[in-house]
Amino acid sequence: MNEDEKWMNLALEQARKAEEKGEVPVGAILIKDGLIIAKAYNQPILKNDATAHAEIQVIQKAGKKQKNYRLTGSTLYVTLEPCVMCYGAMMNARIERIVFGAYDNKIGVCGPFVDLKNTNIFTHKIDITGGILKDNCRELLQSFFRKRR
Repeated sequence: MNEDEKWMNLALEQARKAEEKGEVPVGAILIKDGLIIAKAYNQPILKNDATAHAEIQVIQKAGKKQKNYRLTGSTLYVTLEPCVMCYGAMMNARIERIVFGAYDNKIGVCGPFVDLKNTNIFTHKIDITGGILKDNCRELLQSFFRKRR
């Protein structure tokens, strides 16, 4: 198991916590210098807040912990390809790297369907790696939605 898989497994643990609470199972962790700075999971239903995605939650926790909204030198691991809102937050936080699991062909913006990385919109550039443990991440999501239908 490589480093990305190790950290993604921890993000999957967070996703399972979301599922236990009836949330769409997406989890995220933020790593800096080989240490976990923050971890979080989806909470839009619990918080009655459309912006309470796992990525936003982890960025907020990390900013408070670091006493700085800029999270330079950090890597954000998330089980699902980020949406435009979360990508924008990562840009503003100056996250260095995004690693995601499952691809999202509906609202994802870091993969083959829509790729904001290769636009000239942003001055900050983020290194992006997709598809880490994608089968595990996808199966967790698919299983969740199968149960709800």
